[in-house]
Parts: sequence; structure tokens; C-alpha cells
Amino acid sequence: MNLRAREHGLEFPGVPGELNAITDVPGVEVGYTTLIRGEDVRTGVTAILPRGKAGVFTPCAAGWFSLNGNGEMTGTTWLTETGSLTLPVLITNTHAVGTCHRGIIDWLVGAFPELPEDWSLPVVAETWDGYLNDIRGAHVTAADAVAAIETATGGPVAEGSVGGGTGMNCYAYKAGNGTSSRRVDYGADTYTVGAFVQANFGARRELVIRGVPLGSQLADDDPMREWVAPSGSGSVIVVLATDAPLLPGQLTAMTRRVSLGLARTGTTGSHFSGDIFLGFSTANAGALTSAFPDGEHRYEQLRFIPWGQLNPFYEAVVQVVEEAVVNALFAGQTMIGRDGHRSPGMPVDTVVKLLAAH
Repeated sequence: MNLRAREHGLEFPGVPGELNAITDVPGVEVGYTTLIRGEDVRTGVTAILPRGKAGVFTPCAAGWFSLNGNGEMTGTTWLTETGSLTLPVLITNTHAVGTCHRGIIDWLVGAFPELPEDWSLPVVAETWDGYLNDIRGAHVTAADAVAAIETATGGPVAEGSVGGGTGMNCYAYKAGNGTSSRRVDYGADTYTVGAFVQANFGARRELVIRGVPLGSQLADDDPMREWVAPSGSGSVIVVLATDAPLLPGQLTAMTRRVSLGLARTGTTGSHFSGDIFLGFSTANAGALTSAFPDGEHRYEQLRFIPWGQLNPFYEAVVQVVEEAVVNALFAGQTMIGRDGHRSPGMPVDTVVKLLAAH
């Protein structure tokens, strides 16, 4: 396992949580199914459970934002309507969205056979791994989606070429998944903001790490530059989690700040990139339900931080997204996939020396 960016001496602003991962938010679980077979299968599924398996069906306030819509995240119309997220979130490759959507339903039916026959509108997001993976093949199955959910756990989160990030590239280097977290003090309370990134975006010439433009100095060994797709094509999915009590609209505002964290790494947002972000809060358990009426006329309540006090949380979002992308790059290792396509790992020692020189 490669060392993370901080373990190479890179400094980032803010105070990270214990694991510097999205799982520093209490209750959040992450699971993977990784598919590496033969010469042309390099793909998988990532599952993020906002309240863990035990907390499925307990809504989380949620919001989302699309910086560029050349991608897919299902369930967003329901998120916009209700501001409520209940089920596991899956991230996979572009052509496996439907399969993973079915997989969430299969998991629900198997895990909760007593469920009423109402409706489920899962969130499944994607980025395109067709450079390294036989994306047109039916390699991801509903059972793979179920397995990712079932293996989800708290604790350290694997980065790089695992789960949905298996075949993904970032700034024309092998990347995949990255994560980070920050503690945010609010009066006597301390909350956590965490990010999980499936990074598959950016042209090599754009790359910036900790404010240092590196793209022109790392122009060598860029096989994707000669490929048919325009430089910088790809996508990025970012999932934000927090235990701070926030309104759905405030979480939407936080997801908009994801764009600023990505920009710190150099991207300008390609037309050929689906850049879609989701944010949820695990506070206010029991609110934002959407059950059928049962004859009772009850009320629900939301406790939330005032809008004018959100700047430290916005700052944390920018910080965790930047570091999560850098962690994904540091975790990447050279991979050869379909048709002999090669994605080089970032030359970490060279990068560290270039940064030290600044």
C-alpha cells in the first residue's frame, strides 16, 4: 500500500479526524467489490452507507450539485424534492449504473424481507473507466453491488484502485478513490466533515498540488494524451458526509464548494466530464421521513446551525476535497488494462522533490 500524501510530508490546512477519512463521521461505512480479471476487466463497486447497515431507513438530510452534467447520479430528483437520503449510495462505472441500482433493491429485499411493497429510489453514481476496462461487457453484476454493501464497515478506507475506482485515472495518472476529513469546532461542540472522491478527471497539463503547478514538469509518460478522447475527459463523483446538524439547502450549498476544492488541484471542468457531488448529514435522526400517512398528525423537527455560521464548514469542504484528490493520486499504481492500455502511477518521489523545491 502506498503512503498517503501527509505521510510523504505534504502539509494541508485544517485538523483531520483520527483516520483522515469519511469514516471519521460516526456511523458512516464504506465497502468495496473490486473486479480485476484477465487483461481487460478493471472495474468494481463502492458502497457508502450514511448510517451503516443498522441505520438504513433512517433519513439523512441531503443535497447535491452538478458542476458539469456529462454523467449520472440517480435519485437526485427525489433528493431535490425531499432533501432526504435513506439508502446506501453506490459508485461504479458508467455502464453499470442500472445493475447497481438493481443490486441495492436486491440487498434490501434480502436483508429486510418484511419490507412493505412501496418504493425505493437509490442513489447510484458513475465515472467512465473504458480506457482500462471493457466497459461494454456485463462484468459488474447485481451480486457485486450486494457484496459491496455487505462488506461495508467503518475504520480505515482503502484508496486508489479498489471498488468503483479500480479502472479510474486522474490527471492522466492511475488514481481511483481518495478520502479525507476535517474537524470543525462550533462553540463547545466539534463536528466532522469528510469527503470520498472517485477521481477520474483532469488533463496532465492542469495538475496542481498544494498550489504548485506541476503539469508541465510531469509531461512525460502520458499514454492517455495520444488516445482518442480529448485531454481531460473523465468524471468525478464526490460524497460529503458530516455529523453537523444542517438543512438540506445548507448541504446543497456545501456540495457547491466541492468545485473549489477540485479547482485547487488544477481542473477547469471539462465538457466531457461528469462532475456530480452529494452531501449528507447524520444529525437529526428521525426527521425528514416520507412514510404513508397512518392517521396520526405528528410533527418533525430539525436542529441546524444558522446560515451565517457556515463558513468554517465551507472551508472544511474545500480542504477535504483537495486532499482526497491528492490522496487518490498518491495511492495510484501503474495498471495495464484492455487492449494493452497503460495508466502510469504518479512518480511520487519526483513529485515530492518538486514540491520541496518550492
